[in-house]
Amino acid sequence: MSRFSLLTLLGWLAVVVVARLARGRLYATFVGVMVGIHSLVALGVAPHVGRLLPVYAVLHATVYVHFLLLARPRLRPLAYRVLVSMPASFFVAGTFMAFPWAIVGTVVHPWGYWIPYAVAAVGLLQSLFGREDEVDVVVGDGDVAALAPHRPGRHREQRPLRLVQITDPHLGPFMSVQRLHRICERAVARDPDLVLLTGDFLTMESQDDVRHLETALAPLSALRGKVFACMGNHDHEAPEIVRTALARNGVRLLVDEATDVETPVGPVQIVGLDFHFRDRAQRIPAVFDRIERTPGAFRLVLLHDPGAFRHVPEGEGDLVLSGHTHGGQVGLISLGGVWTFLRLFGTSMPDHGFWARGRDRLYVHRGTGHYGFPVRLGVPNEESVLLVHQVRREGAS
Repeated sequence: MSRFSLLTLLGWLAVVVVARLARGRLYATFVGVMVGIHSLVALGVAPHVGRLLPVYAVLHATVYVHFLLLARPRLRPLAYRVLVSMPASFFVAGTFMAFPWAIVGTVVHPWGYWIPYAVAAVGLLQSLFGREDEVDVVVGDGDVAALAPHRPGRHREQRPLRLVQITDPHLGPFMSVQRLHRICERAVARDPDLVLLTGDFLTMESQDDVRHLETALAPLSALRGKVFACMGNHDHEAPEIVRTALARNGVRLLVDEATDVETPVGPVQIVGLDFHFRDRAQRIPAVFDRIERTPGAFRLVLLHDPGAFRHVPEGEGDLVLSGHTHGGQVGLISLGGVWTFLRLFGTSMPDHGFWARGRDRLYVHRGTGHYGFPVRLGVPNEESVLLVHQVRREGAS
C-alpha cells in the first residue's frame, strides 16, 4: 500500500470515528459515504497526476480536516475558510466529477484528468459572486402575451410591484456574515416595495449563535413593515435562532398565516407557508381553506419548496415565490441555456425562473447562497429585483 493510500484510509477512518463520537450514527453514516466516495475516486486519480502529487495530496488533506472539524461545527474565520473550507469544497467537487477518469485509470492512463478540477475551479469562483439583475414577470391573465398592447380589453398597470427576494443564503463557508450583510445592504438600496425571505438561512456551521444571522440581516431593519419571511427545511433544525434573528430585525415571519400590507401599487396579501415534507398535499390546501382572500388585494404566497406548488389550489396565489433548488446549482444558465442538473433526471420540480399553471404564476429564485454539492457551476447566485406587472381586464377593480 502506498503512503498516499495509507493516509487516505487513516483520514477516512478518523472522520468517521470522530463523527460517530461527536454527532452520532446518522451523521457518521452520511460523512462515511460522502468522504468514502471521494477517497476512492481520489485514489484512482492520484497515480496519474505525476509531479503534481504533492499539491494533490495537500488539497486532499484539506477535505479530511474540513470534515473532521464539521463534527464540532461553527462559523470559522476568513483564514480558515480560505485555507481549508474553500479548497476542500473545490477538491471534493472536482474529485466527484473525476469519477469517469478514475474508472478509465484502472486500465489505461487517462487523458485530461485535470479537466474536472479546472471545471471545479470555475465553480468555486462562481460560488463567490452573485448576479444583479431586474426580472420582469406578468401576472393576472392566462398567458404572458397579455403584455402586448394590442390585446383588447386588457391593460398593464403603469407601475410594477418591486420585490426583492432573498432565499437560501445558507450562512457557512461561502456565505459569511459580512457577505450576507452586504447583500442585504444592496437589497435595501434598490428601494423595493417589499423584501421577501423564503427560507434556509443557516447551515450546520451557523446554528450555534443567533448573532450570526441577526448581524447578517441587520440592514433589513431599515425596511420595517416591508420585510416578510417563511420557513425553509433547514430552518427547522434551529427554529428559535431563525425566529429570534428575524424578530430582532423587524422581519415578520409567517408560518401558515397571512398578513396585509399597503404598497405604492395597492394592497398586497402575503401568505407564508411553513415547510412540510409529509402530508403537504393535505396541509397546504387546509391553510388556504382557513385564510380568506382580502378583497381587492394582490395575493403573494411564500413557499420555500417549489415542488409543493402543485399542492397550492388553483387560483389561490397570484404569484408564488420559492427557492430551495438553488436554481439547479449545476447547469448551463451562465452560457445562456436553461438546462440544469435537476432537469437531467426529468424531475417535475421547477428549478429556476418563471413558471405558469393556468392563471397561477410561480417564480423560483436561483438562491442567494448554496449548500450540499460543494460549489455552484453554471448557475450563478441571484440578486434580482422582481418587477411584477399586473394585467387587469378593463373595468376590473
